[in-house]
Amino acid sequence: MKILGTGSYLPPKVVTNDDLARSLDTSDEWIYSHTGIHSRHIAEADDCTSVMATKAAKEALAAADVSPEEIGLVIVATSTPDYSTFPATACLVQDALGCRNAGAYDLQAACAGFIYALEQGRCWVAAHPDRKVLVVGAETLSRIVDWTDRATCILFGDGAGAVVVGADGDATPRASVKLGADGSGCEFISRAGGARVIPAPGQVPVPFLVLQGRPVFNFAVRTMDAIVRNLCAGVNIEPAALDRIFAHQANGRIIEAVGRRMGLPMDKFFMNIETTGNTSAASIPVALDQAVRSGELREGDRICLVGFGAGLTYGGLLMDWPRV
Repeated sequence: MKILGTGSYLPPKVVTNDDLARSLDTSDEWIYSHTGIHSRHIAEADDCTSVMATKAAKEALAAADVSPEEIGLVIVATSTPDYSTFPATACLVQDALGCRNAGAYDLQAACAGFIYALEQGRCWVAAHPDRKVLVVGAETLSRIVDWTDRATCILFGDGAGAVVVGADGDATPRASVKLGADGSGCEFISRAGGARVIPAPGQVPVPFLVLQGRPVFNFAVRTMDAIVRNLCAGVNIEPAALDRIFAHQANGRIIEAVGRRMGLPMDKFFMNIETTGNTSAASIPVALDQAVRSGELREGDRICLVGFGAGLTYGGLLMDWPRV
């Protein structure tokens, strides 16, 4: 499989740490020192997950020089769909783009969702080499965080990233993939309001995201280190041989800790969290698109995508850009 084009969309509204400090007992210095974040993009009333996903997808289609009619499958990785259960946000994106020949569904693997979705797209292309797949990661996290909780609301932002993938014509395997989960940590990052909850009469659960910072931090550092090492061992290289690592932008301090644990310099890691915050499933595809458009990602670069999320889910993909 080959990634034919990338795209991304970040809402124009920017909320800085100083903006948050006007209503929270915090400061720009404290937030940045603990997270590496200075600002984040927040969706306005006319933006939602399907709208942002569609805008990112249009950019990816244009970059790939692929028409909507050529897309055979639309996968949207998201934890913040337009509707609480159905219809799938992917169906809204499929309709908005005019991908009339495509199937469409959502995938929910939290912040690791894009890696999961990309692997599903890769397998689908292998079975249907004459068709192309649109893979999107999109989130409107600002709608599910408690803006009075300074421990969580400072972390998150909104946005979308997309890639178009198709058959490469070269049968040589080029990718090493690992997907995994550890359900024992399911309560570390969660959001109430599903079928598991039976509210008392007249009571409606508040569906805010809840996050336990320390166990998440420890899991993330340990797991992302192990994934990258495992993927590199699978192709008989050392992590130092990687040109770039696109780690999920959850917290800058997590990525720094992964770098220290692996003995790698920070310039190995593509970082944009300072101005995006944690955009969950959108994190990695937004970073990929920014790296492509800035010229920092070049054909033939050996890169690793790695992420983790609620579930707990995790996954990684090692590839020679843009071949998977």
